[in-house]
Amino acid sequence: MVELRKRKTPPPAPERVTKKKPGPKPKAPKSSAAAVKDAVVEKVEAVKEAVIGGSNGEETEKTTPAGPPSVGDTIDLSAFGGEFETNEGQKTTLAKLVEESKAGVVLFTYPKASTPGCTTQACLFRDSYEPLTATGFSIYGLSSDSPKANTTFKTKQKLPYTLLCDTSSTLIKAIGLAKMPKGTQRGVFAIDKSGRVLAAEPGTPAGTVEVIRKLVGEAPEVPKEAEGEKAKEKEDVEMAKTADEVADTAEKIDSNEA
Repeated sequence: MVELRKRKTPPPAPERVTKKKPGPKPKAPKSSAAAVKDAVVEKVEAVKEAVIGGSNGEETEKTTPAGPPSVGDTIDLSAFGGEFETNEGQKTTLAKLVEESKAGVVLFTYPKASTPGCTTQACLFRDSYEPLTATGFSIYGLSSDSPKANTTFKTKQKLPYTLLCDTSSTLIKAIGLAKMPKGTQRGVFAIDKSGRVLAAEPGTPAGTVEVIRKLVGEAPEVPKEAEGEKAKEKEDVEMAKTADEVADTAEKIDSNEA
């Protein structure tokens, strides 16, 4: 008989030892001078980011301060005051008017075309038109009247400048000369080619003209008859105030009937 022998079980294979990768070498501590340099570089980059709006060199969006601008403010004209019409029915914006001007734009606001106070104001700007525009400023009358009403006003009084029809009062509100709840406050607003505000204030018919005379450096006219002229000017101011009150009352009546 053949004798069967049992096969011996082979010993288990030895486990492989995995070599660990050496970790990163610890960085040597920076010297105080290097640490200061890195802090300065980081600060410079932060300032660049704030000024130019990032590494791509694009400028940050300009913002106009909330509320009406004051003298000395520089405003972003790209959307300031919205769109309105000339008395001829042409669409325009303050940005376009400034661009077309030589030195800047003067706006005088009035409550209602063809009323006594507004007629006095418009005619004062008419009579001083040449000296007031000699330095390159363009003059415009501004109200919430319709193109038809302003064209009639311009034709009748032979006004040498364009009248602006801001029927929605977007520009009038933007320059701070809107009268609440509805209406326009008499005043004057001037701006140069860079968007810097040179004048922004309410005033009387004669007072608004005087602001621009001072702005362009024109000497005030010497009255021919001192006493008589002063009395007449005072009377004109009183009439203008009364006319404004009548215009405001008419607007309130119209708004109530609407």
